[in-house]
Amino acid sequence: MPIAGVKDDQEVFEGMTEKEEINTPLRRGWTTGACATAAAKAAYHAILTGDFPDPVEITLPGGKNVAFCLSREKITTRGAMAAVEKDAGDDPDVTHGATVHAWVHQRPDDGGGIRYIAGQGIGTVTKAGLPVAVGDAAINPVPRSMIAAELTKLAETAGRPADLDVEISVPQGERMARRTMNPRLGILGGISILGTTGVVIPYSCAAWIASIHQGIDVARAAGLKHLGAATGRTSEAALQAFYDFDESALIDMGDFAGGMLKYLRRHPVEKLTLAGGFAKISKLARGHMDLHSKRSEVDFAWLAVLSADAPEIAALCHQANTAAEVLAAAQSAGFALADKIAVLARGEAAKICHDATEIEVLIFDSTGKLVGRGDG
Repeated sequence: MPIAGVKDDQEVFEGMTEKEEINTPLRRGWTTGACATAAAKAAYHAILTGDFPDPVEITLPGGKNVAFCLSREKITTRGAMAAVEKDAGDDPDVTHGATVHAWVHQRPDDGGGIRYIAGQGIGTVTKAGLPVAVGDAAINPVPRSMIAAELTKLAETAGRPADLDVEISVPQGERMARRTMNPRLGILGGISILGTTGVVIPYSCAAWIASIHQGIDVARAAGLKHLGAATGRTSEAALQAFYDFDESALIDMGDFAGGMLKYLRRHPVEKLTLAGGFAKISKLARGHMDLHSKRSEVDFAWLAVLSADAPEIAALCHQANTAAEVLAAAQSAGFALADKIAVLARGEAAKICHDATEIEVLIFDSTGKLVGRGDG
């Protein structure tokens, strides 16, 4: 049986239904949901038997069994606590190294089943549109089902009802949450307990795209008709100032234009204003839906074609090192290249949305000044 954190655990992932390739030189890790499940199972096992299993084995949603070593354990007359240190593998996860605690308390047989409580460092949901009800602990549905499956199995073996309080906590979780999208999504007080497979795939970007989807869901549930999405912080600040957007109307799109637009096709709003710098919006205008520099490039030859009416700009496009250089020259010459790019980008975005949402594209320069607009 593989032990969490050991590098040669490739067999854990064979046969799992991940879209990403299995063979990767990067070490995979474990979600906060998997860590919370292992900690809760160990704590409840201690309540039932007086002993903490270490390592403690759990079953991932894909059917594979993995085991986690405990970093802390405690038993009292009221219940038991166990903790697992999260190993995110080679992913730059904000919660890597966090210690996930689970306190489990056996309630009298009241038929209430398992109740989930937000302990220290775990957020509470304050806005509708998320998969967890307003007022509940930010423990997502799959981790809840993983915990329930393990604890119910133990309870049935012991001949007891699984009427339990499960309190999850992560010290420093509130500080960690400031580096996540939780505050914008209305998850206050700490991090979320996440995961759909139990496994963290390095640089898969799945968590970011899931947050984009949740941001749209929260905005729609709040009745917002006009959303803004930006490629980076500078353009987001400019966009927010331009429309005086509330935080909840802003979507942290980053480089994932395609992921956002495809979701809007199925979950439309009346209007989306998409903002970014000249380089990234030029990639969108060229039909790229992933704007990261490793996965798409500025097409200078294509920019030259668009600049045919300004021969000096067209010539520069073949020699320029950066898109900013081309933009500056076009602005100096009074040539509205950024407007052309914005209009084309709007068209590409509308294709993905299937016109379910009205699209507007704004291009800002590095100072936050509006330099191009495509609004139909």
